[in-house]
This record gives sequence, C-alpha cells and structure tokens, in this order.
Amino acid sequence: MLARTTDPIVAIATASGRGAVGIVRVSGARLAPLIDAICGRALKPREATYLPFRDAAGEPVDHGLAIHFPSPNSFTGEDVLELQAHGGAVVLQLLLARCLEAAAESDPVTGRPRLPGLRVAEPGEFSQRAFLNGKIDLAQAEAIADLIDASTEAAARSAGRSLSGAFSREIHALRDALIHLRMLVEATLDFPEEEIDFLQKADAAGQLDRLQAQLGAVQQRARQGALLREGIKVVIVGQPNAGKSSLLNALAGAELAIVSAVAGTTRDVVSQTIQIHGVPLHVADTAGLRESSDEVEQIGVARAWGQIESADAVLFLHDLTRAHLGDYAAADADILAGLRRKLPASVPVLDVWNKQDAAPGAHSEEGIALSAKTGLGIEALREQLLAMAGWQAVPEGVYLARARHVQALAQVENHLALAAGHLAAQAQLLDLLAEELRLAQNALNEITGEFGADDLLGVIFSRFCIGK
Repeated sequence: MLARTTDPIVAIATASGRGAVGIVRVSGARLAPLIDAICGRALKPREATYLPFRDAAGEPVDHGLAIHFPSPNSFTGEDVLELQAHGGAVVLQLLLARCLEAAAESDPVTGRPRLPGLRVAEPGEFSQRAFLNGKIDLAQAEAIADLIDASTEAAARSAGRSLSGAFSREIHALRDALIHLRMLVEATLDFPEEEIDFLQKADAAGQLDRLQAQLGAVQQRARQGALLREGIKVVIVGQPNAGKSSLLNALAGAELAIVSAVAGTTRDVVSQTIQIHGVPLHVADTAGLRESSDEVEQIGVARAWGQIESADAVLFLHDLTRAHLGDYAAADADILAGLRRKLPASVPVLDVWNKQDAAPGAHSEEGIALSAKTGLGIEALREQLLAMAGWQAVPEGVYLARARHVQALAQVENHLALAAGHLAAQAQLLDLLAEELRLAQNALNEITGEFGADDLLGVIFSRFCIGK
C-alpha cells in the first residue's frame, strides 16, 4: 500500500553510525512554524544558514546548517527542511525527536500544533513523494536506489545516467512515436468512408518498422544495464578434486575456499561475487558430484544440484590429468547427462579443462584449458564468462535497468510484432492493430510509472532506505 501522502514526514537521511555530518530531513506543507521553533528565525530559500538547533527550552541541541527548499522547488516537490548537524547517532536522534516534539507544540500565534501529523518517514517515502509530485518518474526513482546500491564503478555511472533521465527520455521517444502511429490508426477507424488512406499516405508501415528498430536498440542497452545491476549466477561443478575451489580462488583473486588434495573437501556451497569489467558475477563453488555413503557429503551434493538449478551459467570443470581414464570419463558423462536434465536449454554450460600445468600435452577441442594453480588461461575464462552473460563492450550510453524494465520492453516487442501482422492485413484487422498499439503503450508507461498499480509502487519504494 502507498503511504499516506499528505502527512508531513521526517527522517534521518544519512547512514547510521558515526560521521562528520548527519542530515535530518523534513518534507511537508507550510514548514515555517517548525522552522521558527527549531532555528529561531526564518530561512532564506535555498541558502545554507549556520545556527543553533534549539530544544523546547531554547537551548542548542547542536550547531549546524539549515536549508529551506520551498515548494515546488525541492526534491519532493513539497516544502523541505534539511538540518545538517554533526554525524553522531545520539545527536541525530535528539534532532529527530526535537522535530517531532516541535511539530506537536502549540504555535504561539495560532494556538494550533505547528505541524500537525508529522511522522517518521517510511523507507523510500521521500523519493515516492518526488515521483508522485512529478519531480521524477519511476525509472529515475529506481535509479536513486540503484545508485546507492551500485557495487561497481560501471554500475554507478550507469545508474547516474538513469537518474539524469537518459533511460526515461528513450522511453518517452518510443511512446511519442507510438502515440503518433496510434493517432493514424484511430483516424482510419473513425473515418472509414474517406477515400484517403491515412495509413498508406503517412507510411504507417515504415513508421512501425522504424519504431521496432528503435525499440531493439533500447532493449539492447537495457539488457546491458540489467546485467550491470543484477549480474549473473555462475556455478562451478565437476567431480571431486577437479580443482573447483582453486578455480573460485583464482577468479576471485583471494583464498576464499579451502583447497586440499583430499577428495570431497568442499562439503557446502562457497559463494563470492567478483567483477569482470564492472559486471558482477556471483560465482558458487559446489561439492564434487559423485555417489557417496558419507551423509554430510550427500547433503553437499544435493545442495550442489540445488545451486545448478538456479544457475544462469555453469562451468563444468574437468581434470586433464584424469580425463583419459575410462571411469573418470564415464563419471563426467553422467554429470553432463544430469546437467541436461536439470538445466533449461537457454543456460550455457562451458567445459573447462583444469591442471594444464600438470598435463601440458593434454588438450581438448572444446572449452577452455587452464591452470587454476598458476593462473594460466584464467583471463581467457573471464572473457568467456562475459560473453556467456551476453555482455558487450560498455558504450557510454548504457543506463542501469531492472528486470521489470527488460520484461516490459519484451512485452512491447511482442505487441508491435502482432501489430505489424495486423497492419499487413490493413482494413480487415485495424481494430486489432489499434488494440496491440494501445497495449504496447501501456507496457511502456509501466516503466516510467505513468501507468502502474499502487501495489507495484508500494513494493518498489519499500525497498529504499529510510531518508530517501
């Protein structure tokens, strides 16, 4: 559910813990009485003023900067007060409590509470207000959270582009072209007796072709952006003692997993997120796949298969020093058969041949040969992992996107493909053509929030941090 959007709200807007500066933010209508109570004076709009923040007795809680952003020229579109104090947890809590206290106090002029209904903000409520008041659209609001959560420089830069409106502008351009095409179709439906064929004269087919091409370019950048944000899950599998833990350590550049010559050392899943050219890859090292009478190892093998079922890509690790042995090759074949049963056809499986340092003459025509021990071939594997993920060299125009954005664009693609078929039939299917174009526009509008259910908005903003 959306929060009560007419209540004034207050929150600590900086992270918990100690810091040089901490911020308490208030948003609502008619904040002048609250400002006078805390600051002891009126504030010039958008001008930082150094002064004491006063308690009910007029004594300073702290000294800092106060800034008043009058509506509508503020982040939320409402009156906003920012109090920048020292970043101690106790100081900020005292300041937050003072705001709530001052809001409930009677104004000496009117005799009424200074700011009735002031409450602590819910997670994401400041950004939610900015969206609801038209200061940002939904894609930009999501970009705020993505910028805060960015785990790589490339993700942060891409989130910044989304926040500045780059993604939204592309969506608006698609929507405007779609609206123009809908107008032509509706005109043809409204005036069927006219001799002029609106669609043919306006090159509706050409417009639809260009719209589909434009959509394809946006989809490509959105998929890259979603990859920057979400990354992919890569699971390393293979028989015991093939070097899976060593490979995880080599990819991560750190000794994360225990490495031992004893088969079956890894009993549980060891996961680590690594970055390759700014793309996050969530790599999981699993127990060696084999039949075992050891109850603990059986649990580890079961968990390994559980990881495999949720993988975006699988590295099937082989031991070059044992690959020529009949029993070893047969066990690998059994694992491969299990992978084919468990995995969708869309999940790639890459054969990786380890221990090339110990078997320099051995090789395979498929996959990548490497040595997790010496690092030979690791860089080639990194590049292959990016290719498996669908990553391309990062163009400057990539913006951070979410899975829901990619799904919405896929819906648009489907509706436009159906529309193209109806347009080819022209007059006989114009009603269906108009409907597909309408559905395509609705899917685009869901991305920026111009059309969206309240429950969707509630879910999105509830995942923000408090104070944003």
